[in-house]
Amino acid sequence: MSNAQVARLTGITGVSIGVASILLIPLYFTYAGPPPASNVLTRNLISIILCVMLIVFLSGFSHLIRKADAAYEWIASVVYGAGMTWVAVLLVGVSLEVGAIFGAPDGTIDPTIDGPLARGSMLIHGSIGRALTVVILTAAGYAIHHARILPLWLGKGAYTIALVNLAFIPSLYFGTDAAQFYSAVGWGNSALVASLIAYWMLAVGISLLRRARHVPAGSVIFEPADSPSP
Repeated sequence: MSNAQVARLTGITGVSIGVASILLIPLYFTYAGPPPASNVLTRNLISIILCVMLIVFLSGFSHLIRKADAAYEWIASVVYGAGMTWVAVLLVGVSLEVGAIFGAPDGTIDPTIDGPLARGSMLIHGSIGRALTVVILTAAGYAIHHARILPLWLGKGAYTIALVNLAFIPSLYFGTDAAQFYSAVGWGNSALVASLIAYWMLAVGISLLRRARHVPAGSVIFEPADSPSP
């Protein structure tokens, strides 16, 4: 695939990730008590699709970094490596959540907070996810600022979201009450802060699609790293 084609595909998946995340998050707050099995299965099916799109987005983003400037190939590898680890961890969390429902299909438990499988997945949705997000976005922000692959405000946004995620890594010390903002599985941790990277990917996707729209297939859509910033 040409550089422009990769940019378009990466942009499409970035926008899709943002939209799918906006649709997904409310499914976790629809019911005051334990959700029905259909709700849990639906939100986890969306999560599986999101993970597939994340693989495409992160692979494409890493490719574009390498193509923009070979000097940042190691940074691209960090984005890719941390990103694939994050996807694998998310899929484990999906399996644990659905597994809890398979064990209690009558809707008597909330698989995010009830039972041993929920306890085992809390750090996946909390501190582990926040730590991997820090690595991904710090490396992405560095690449944006130095390889000039996207507008600099997206690099600053990556750094800002990384710092917010960094602040939530110690949340594992603050209990498991989902109603608390700052806890191992609190709504501020596993819902609000966790969703910020998806909105960043949405913005990246829009930016890539705008840049690629007027560039013929096979052309280079990024300026060299030593060119003046726009």
